[in-house]
Amino acid sequence: MTSQTKIIAISLSIILLLSYLIWAGLSTNKTAFDTLVWSDEFEGSGAIDTDKWFLQTQLPPGGSWWGGLIQHYTDRESNTYQKDGHLYLMAKKETFEDQGETKHYTSARLNSKFAFTYGKVEVRAKVPKGVGTWPAIWMLNKNINEAGAYWEKQGFGTTDWPHCGEIDIMEHWGKNQDFVQSAVHNGSSFGHTVENLGGQHIELASDEFHVYVMEWTSEKMTFSVDGKVHYTYNPVVKNGDTWPFDMDYYVIFNIAIEPDIDPKFTESPMVVDYIRIYQ
Repeated sequence: MTSQTKIIAISLSIILLLSYLIWAGLSTNKTAFDTLVWSDEFEGSGAIDTDKWFLQTQLPPGGSWWGGLIQHYTDRESNTYQKDGHLYLMAKKETFEDQGETKHYTSARLNSKFAFTYGKVEVRAKVPKGVGTWPAIWMLNKNINEAGAYWEKQGFGTTDWPHCGEIDIMEHWGKNQDFVQSAVHNGSSFGHTVENLGGQHIELASDEFHVYVMEWTSEKMTFSVDGKVHYTYNPVVKNGDTWPFDMDYYVIFNIAIEPDIDPKFTESPMVVDYIRIYQ
């Protein structure tokens, strides 16, 4: 083989290698979640879009929300509204009677009327401020047996919590200002003893918008804030207890009020700039 032939052969090899690397990169991009399938930019004014959201208000048996929470969720515009391109969920100190129960705090709990399997959820939001506030952006399997939830009303309520599965994209506790957490609840780990969790401290969680993201594939879930990952759930053994996450889930926005709420608390909102779901 002449020197010129060797050079040509090496050049062809390099071209083939570069072509493969480009193809591999394009193939990887094709599997990314980059198709917007559902969103709300909250560009309206006043009441929320009820084609997209259901306001869940029905109390569980016993007259209070699980965990000793002390608020009523309402469907009033004073607790949930759109303004200046944002969604406001307003937690308020006020006496309110509903379903035969009088409580001294109100808030809101929104169920999305969209449910999906696998994808990326991206939410840009600010959290409320105040010891005792507990805002969350999270997801439940639409098969959860929970009276009063949107998907229960559509006939999907077949499975009790935690076996249905729960995905907490973001939780924040006013008693631990600027720390946000993500968690996964299922039959193997749930409630106050859940082990599947991680979190991070962020700057000015209540005063500046941050982008909360959960990416969910058939293998794992990854949680991040502003592009910084703080938790990945990827159990080695995937079964009914560890991975009920191969079915449709819906999104929930809510602010719960804990019994240790600061007595000086009057009101504070969770403000959502947008929610975007990609597949």
